Amino acid sequence: MPSQFKVVGRWIVFVSMALGLAGCEMVVMSPSGDIAAQQRDLIVISTILMLIIIVPVLCLTLYFAWHYRQSNTAAKYDPEWHHSTGLEVIIWSAPLAIIIALGAITWISTHKLDPYRPLDRIDAERAVPADVKPLTVEVVALDWKWLFFYPDYGIATVNEMAAPVDVPINFKITASSVMNSFYVPALAGMIYAMPGMQTRLHAVMNKPGEYEGLSSNYSGDGFSHMRFKFHGLDQTGFDDWVARVKQTGTMLNRDTYLKLEKPSIKDPVRFFAGVEDGLYQAVLNMCVRPGQMCMNEMMHIDMMGGAGVESHENRSKLEHDNRHAAEGGHEGDTAPGATFPATGNPSRSEEPAEGIDEQSSEPGQMNHDMHNGHAEPSGIDGEDGPAPSQLNNSGSTTP
Repeated sequence: MPSQFKVVGRWIVFVSMALGLAGCEMVVMSPSGDIAAQQRDLIVISTILMLIIIVPVLCLTLYFAWHYRQSNTAAKYDPEWHHSTGLEVIIWSAPLAIIIALGAITWISTHKLDPYRPLDRIDAERAVPADVKPLTVEVVALDWKWLFFYPDYGIATVNEMAAPVDVPINFKITASSVMNSFYVPALAGMIYAMPGMQTRLHAVMNKPGEYEGLSSNYSGDGFSHMRFKFHGLDQTGFDDWVARVKQTGTMLNRDTYLKLEKPSIKDPVRFFAGVEDGLYQAVLNMCVRPGQMCMNEMMHIDMMGGAGVESHENRSKLEHDNRHAAEGGHEGDTAPGATFPATGNPSRSEEPAEGIDEQSSEPGQMNHDMHNGHAEPSGIDGEDGPAPSQLNNSGSTTP
C-alpha cells in the first residue's frame, strides 16, 4: 500500500506541474514581431529536422529490444552478420542530408536575420514601404535599469519604452558599466550591451500590446529586477505617449545622468521631456564627466600613430575604471567624479577611488573587443563624424 500511495502522489505532482505550465505564455514560440517570428520558425524547422533522426532511432531501439528478447525464439540469430549495404546507406545518407539542410538554412538565416541588417519587410506579406522612416531608439544599460533615448523626439525614459506597430525600429545599444544583454522576447533575439561600444538591432512589432523586456546577461545584485515594459501602440497611441512624456517629464542633462547612473534596484518608470545635446554620444564614448577623454578621441590618436611623449598628460583623462586605482590614497578620499551606489545597494562601494568612472571597462579592453562580432567602436561609425586629431594637451573635451 505505501508504494501505491507513492505512485499516486507522483502522478498528482506531475499533473499539477503540467496544469501549471499550461497557463504559461510561451512568448518565444508565439511572438508578436516579424524578426522573432522568423527566429521561432528556425527553432521549429531545426527541431523537426533533428526529430527525423531521433524518432526513428528511439522507435527502432524499442523494436530491437522487444524483437530480439531472449524469449522470442522466432527471431533470427546470426552471430556472423557483419555488413548490410542497404543499412549503411540509410545510416549515413539520412544524417548527411539533414546536416546539409541545416547548413543551408543556417547560412541563409545568418545573413537574413543579421541584427545589423535593415529590415526589408514588415511581415511575411508586406514589404517595408519606401517612404517609411524607422524609429531610432538609443538604449543604455545601467546598473540596474534601462535608459531609452528617442533622438527624433528629444525625450528619454527609464524602464519603459514604446513604439508604433508596423514601423521599423533601429536600436543603438550600449552600456554604462558591465556588459548586459537587451532582450524583448516578443520582438527579436537578445543583443549584447557593452560599455564603450555600440551594437545594433533592427526589428518591428506587428501586434499592439504590452510586452516585457529584460537583461538576459547576469550583471550583479539587481540583475533579476532589470526589467522594463515595451508598449506596442498604433500611431495615435504612440503620439499620445510621446506627448505624455513631454508633459510630465523633467530635463535629462549630464548631472542628472550621473545621478541616474549610480547602481540602484527596482527603479520606477521615469520620463524626461528634454535631453542635453550629445548626451548619448558622451555615454557611448565614456566621457560624461568633465575632464574625461572620449573613447573616439583616444582611438583617433591611436589611429594617427599615438601622441608621443606628451601622452602622459592623457593618463588621468583615460581612467574610466577606478575600482583598482586607490593606491596611495587615504581612507575616505574620493575623486570628484567617483560613483558610488545609493543607500541600500552596497555592491561596488567597498574601495575609495582616484579615477573617474567606477564601473566602465578599462581603456585597453576597447581595442581588444572592437572587432568581435558586429560591435562598433564608439564614435567610429560614419554617421557620428571623425574625432579631433590633436587632443592630448586639452584640459577637457566634449564629445
